Amino acid sequence: MYDIIVIGGGPAGLTAALYALRAEKSVLIIEKSSFGGQMNNSPKIENYPGYGEISGMELSDKMLESVLEKGAEVELDEVISVSGGDIKTVKTTFGEYTARAVIIANGVAHRTLGLEHEKELTGKGVYYCAVCDGGYFRGKDVILVGGGNSAMQEAVMLSDICKSVTIVQNLSTFTGEAKLASAVNSKQNVKAYFDSVCESIILSDKSFAGVRIKNTKTGESKELFADGMFIAIGLVPDNARFGEVAKLNEYGYFDTDESCVTNVDGIFAAGDCRSKKIRQIVTATADGASAALAACAYLDSL
Repeated sequence: MYDIIVIGGGPAGLTAALYALRAEKSVLIIEKSSFGGQMNNSPKIENYPGYGEISGMELSDKMLESVLEKGAEVELDEVISVSGGDIKTVKTTFGEYTARAVIIANGVAHRTLGLEHEKELTGKGVYYCAVCDGGYFRGKDVILVGGGNSAMQEAVMLSDICKSVTIVQNLSTFTGEAKLASAVNSKQNVKAYFDSVCESIILSDKSFAGVRIKNTKTGESKELFADGMFIAIGLVPDNARFGEVAKLNEYGYFDTDESCVTNVDGIFAAGDCRSKKIRQIVTATADGASAALAACAYLDSL
């Protein structure tokens, strides 16, 4: 039995654990993959207070180290469900844990194109993290789908190691920051197809060989051949498994305000998994603090 179980080891979950531990609560953090979450995908973070520049992985390590030093317990496991009541039960793939309060900070998942063969080729030609897997394509040709900040950051990074980077953007322009767009446009080995969408994946002997794209204005189709493809078209909440224990909005995010309090006593939601306008590391950590303080107040009132 723990005072608080935190589901998710990203910046929101780790901050929540830190604040709860400082309030002398017992804390278990359950993370299904790697601590740090999406910020591990950022090779360079320049907008986190206190650091002029730091990698996402380094910041993740520092956050995790701080909570371990204060006595947090951690489990690498995937949560299947959470039940309410005075005592909350968190079921995972390999076990079951109980606590008096639960903070859900499970972040979001990568948005996919929904193309045939996309799922089966994930990790075998189709990727969602250039920081993680871009090194496999050093000196090779890659396709990058997307035109926002994340996509342009990945385009710049890939252009430094790949032979060529071909961007497929469904809008008429890049939608990220002007500074990033300028950086992408300055790269000689980067080419962009605007107003274009991916129609299908091209296979060669059942392996990824490229994509067929279509211009949404002219209707013209074109085949693009490459060694691999990176998809950076945004993120979606992964909250379906919690829909029965706390209210979700029409987009699948937890329906909370800045207090991070859900409609169920003792259940709190923090970070990118809840309804909010701005999703940044600093706003995630702010959520973590708010959720932990709310959870501690709840526990102290029992």
